[in-house]
Amino acid sequence: MPQRFKPESGSSATLVGALPDTEAAEAARAQILASHGLDALQDDPEINAIVHFAAELCNTPLSTVTVVDGERQWFLAREGTEERETHRSTSFCAHSMKGTAPLVVPDATKDPRFADFSLVTGPENIRFYAGAPLHAEDGTPIGALCVIDTVARPEGLTPFQLKGLETLAQSVTCRMRHNRERREAESKLETSRVRLRTILDSLTQIAWSADANGQFDYFNASWKEVTGAEPPQTAIEWGAFIHPDDFDTALSEFLECVRTATPYEGRYRLRQRDGSYRWALARARPMSSKVTSRLRWAGTVTDVDDAYRHSENNKLLALELSHRIKNIFAVVSGLISLTSRTRPEADVFAEELNSKIRALGRAHDFVRPVDNEMGDSLHGLLEILLKPYAEGSSGRVTVRGDGVTIGVQSATPLALVFHEFATNAAKYGALSVPEGRVAVTVSHTEGSAAGGYPASEESSGENGIESGGSAIIEWQEIGGPLPVSGSPADPEHQGFGTRLVEMTVTSQLRGKLEREMRPEGFMARLTLPLSVL
Repeated sequence: MPQRFKPESGSSATLVGALPDTEAAEAARAQILASHGLDALQDDPEINAIVHFAAELCNTPLSTVTVVDGERQWFLAREGTEERETHRSTSFCAHSMKGTAPLVVPDATKDPRFADFSLVTGPENIRFYAGAPLHAEDGTPIGALCVIDTVARPEGLTPFQLKGLETLAQSVTCRMRHNRERREAESKLETSRVRLRTILDSLTQIAWSADANGQFDYFNASWKEVTGAEPPQTAIEWGAFIHPDDFDTALSEFLECVRTATPYEGRYRLRQRDGSYRWALARARPMSSKVTSRLRWAGTVTDVDDAYRHSENNKLLALELSHRIKNIFAVVSGLISLTSRTRPEADVFAEELNSKIRALGRAHDFVRPVDNEMGDSLHGLLEILLKPYAEGSSGRVTVRGDGVTIGVQSATPLALVFHEFATNAAKYGALSVPEGRVAVTVSHTEGSAAGGYPASEESSGENGIESGGSAIIEWQEIGGPLPVSGSPADPEHQGFGTRLVEMTVTSQLRGKLEREMRPEGFMARLTLPLSVL
């Protein structure tokens, strides 16, 4: 029911906020009003339409959406008046907003609360007033949607008009709430943007973004700090800061990534503010917006000059060391050959020792850096080591199975082991006869990563083999002569070569060696932890 003044009783309906206003309460209300940002809604088309319809609905010449401040009331929207605001002391809406239902004043001249208002006694000549309160979500009074007439209306409004006025007031409240929520969202977004810009500007890396065509629209502060220039707009403009020797490659690679929407990574020399050039690592990734589904690019440019030059120096050092080690092999082999000439009785030993050194040299050649490239596969190493024994006969020595990655530290012991197997096969086993052959099969157990890389966590398991995955290498001779008891081809033989192999497998490679004579020929199985390889 609407609030009505009853002259006969001198009382009024219970109102929200009927207790005397305090300074603290009014200050809190002012904060709530400020959070709504209602200034932005002044003459809002949607609220203007509501006010216009309210005047038509209630058949009044005036209608307003009124916000009550500390000292004034002002109109977000108005119909039938040019006034923008009036003093709060003459505000009907200041009373209406404290209620829970529309306040209806049939004749203001007969209502002691309003009879002395200048808006009643003055030229405005207000007689009839009806206002539906506007509240914030927490119940804080904001103002009212009101209709006003200069003619008294003893009958007030019809129930339909009252219901319509309340419904329109709810629409105004929703519009206010949505405006507040939008402001809060924009404020949070701006805070996030400021925070992100601050973080990006604190980076020593250059950070940037671009549209789908590679047109740059953002650079952090590092661009100007590094180059001393204004940010470029296009990849071509950026090219002016790239060393001429690197420009064509960098530009073509980046434009191809833009065309195919694939990640970009490249290295080039970037011009500094003093005119010098430093090596930089550039990375970029395409990204799509969930809101617009449009592709964008974001990237970074990192100064890697010190690391790049350090890496180049290390490569030169590695090449020099590799060359010196190769020379040591040659010197040792030469000394053995020179000594054996004066000691004919040592010829056999010298040749055997030289063959081992040559095998180590081949292994070293495989894993040493040459032209910045190194071999790193077990298959490749075995093929290099066994190549001399396969010459002249296709398929006599085969290497099959899983790919397993090896490092420099495992190449030398592997070379010793398989050189010993091959030498024995050539002297006493399958490779000593024309029809004989050798099959080497490589596999790895579960627990290793794809491609033969070791697992990240490993612990010692059964037989001393680590549980992070193992490589299993089987050496199977086929078609060779039966072994003579006590010869190196006999699995029970415990000569120097056999002891060398077992010591190498168990100590250096931390693996396990099994040897047996099968009907088809000699077989050896090595189980080696991938982490060691």
